[in-house]
Amino acid sequence: MTAPNKKRKANKVKVILRALPIIIGAFITAYGLETVLIPNNVSDGGVTGISIVGSQLTGMPLGLLIAVLNIPFIYLGYKQIGKSFAIYSTIGISSLAYATTLMHHIPPIIVGDTLLITVIGGIIIGFGMGVALRNGGALDGIDMLAVLLSRKLPFGTSDLILFLNMFVFIIVSFVFGLKGAFLSGIAYYIAAKVIHLVEEGFSGSKTYKIISRNPELLVQTIYDRLGRNATYNIVKGAYTNEDYKEITCIINRLEDSKMKEIIFEIDNNAFVAVYDVAEVRGGNFRKRDIH
Repeated sequence: MTAPNKKRKANKVKVILRALPIIIGAFITAYGLETVLIPNNVSDGGVTGISIVGSQLTGMPLGLLIAVLNIPFIYLGYKQIGKSFAIYSTIGISSLAYATTLMHHIPPIIVGDTLLITVIGGIIIGFGMGVALRNGGALDGIDMLAVLLSRKLPFGTSDLILFLNMFVFIIVSFVFGLKGAFLSGIAYYIAAKVIHLVEEGFSGSKTYKIISRNPELLVQTIYDRLGRNATYNIVKGAYTNEDYKEITCIINRLEDSKMKEIIFEIDNNAFVAVYDVAEVRGGNFRKRDIH
């Protein structure tokens, strides 16, 4: 086999391996919709929510509406984010549309218990959408619209997603009633939190920025007890004009309480700022064994 053929084969394998979890995520989302939310008159947000309402009003297949209504948003994704994202989103949305049709006659797994409906439904669809997004594909187009509008309006993407979904849930209230709209909003909120968790990963990381009177001792103690290295930045106080060594250290979430304990023990007056980190790659951030 020639080198170009090997490269093409490797690229095909790479595309399949990336598309597979997006398809699985779409089927998980469809399962949550068809076996938990829709049978109990609870909707999702975004384009999927509008599709559910349209299906209830017109009798058209939900999968067909999901596929058709997402077309302009896929085009937006292509223009604003790129060809690869548009392709994988097309795979995800097509899989979701097909899966809802396939699972339409599966009996609901929960009936009547509003708490379980919103929690379980939100977790299932959030997990499915999170798996798709983590692998570079989207299952709903409203996020793409929010990204586009955020570039033209003085609002953040998350604010616009919330604003756009308010209109979706108002539309939902006309079909599923006010109770259905409130339950849909709760399920969507839970789903959004699960999506965030799946995208970041269950471990996650945190960056600590620390200004202390004992920076050397603090860095050494962090290294001895956590096995984590750190870096210094020289910063100057705006009022005192004093130079300080600002410590930067990245840890995982499981080490968070231990880090706070170390800081309090060495310098309980230290200035500390903590940031969530979605991903850490490369560099000298590998943790050493401490035993």
